[in-house]
Amino acid sequence: MAETIKQVEAIPASYPDIGQSELGFAPTDDSWQRIESYIAHRFTPREVIWTVEGEGDWTPPLKPVTAISAEKWENGWVEVTLPEGPYGYCLPGDGPYRITATVGPEGVEVDGVTTYAVPTVVAKAAHRLTQYCLIQVDKDDYGRFTRLPEFAATSARYSGEGENAAETELERPSTWIAKAMQNSGAADLLRPYRRA
Repeated sequence: MAETIKQVEAIPASYPDIGQSELGFAPTDDSWQRIESYIAHRFTPREVIWTVEGEGDWTPPLKPVTAISAEKWENGWVEVTLPEGPYGYCLPGDGPYRITATVGPEGVEVDGVTTYAVPTVVAKAAHRLTQYCLIQVDKDDYGRFTRLPEFAATSARYSGEGENAAETELERPSTWIAKAMQNSGAADLLRPYRRA
């Protein structure tokens, strides 16, 4: 059975521009990198190199694959053509194989600007993750919170009586950034994109 031993994925030239969320945040490269590490789909092109060993069927673990080439080790890398099979590609011998591909859509160029289609649910996940990580909690002159979104990484505690509470405390758990994908709700939205 063919097994992927190593995957080297280049950083793309750019990430999709999906605009700002309702709170005014546009996803950063950091947000896209977190999302791409969580799913098997890519929305801008980049080169990926897989090292694969074993004979049998092999399917690229990322998609969409728009161009692919392969080499087999025979005291040096020798270019080979991989036959297509019912489950992807058929690797005819033990290898190892070095498979190089362009993963991600080609995009559409309009007026010198290339745009990439991103499914609505993925764009929503990117906005949620970005908002979760970048949201600021605003307080008025009296120390009352004026903006604390429902999926912020901050919890608020009040002490004192009524509107004139003397102390307010904001707290972020130590795991807030590690669990950002789950706590922001992005992970649930991305579930259909986990596998190629």
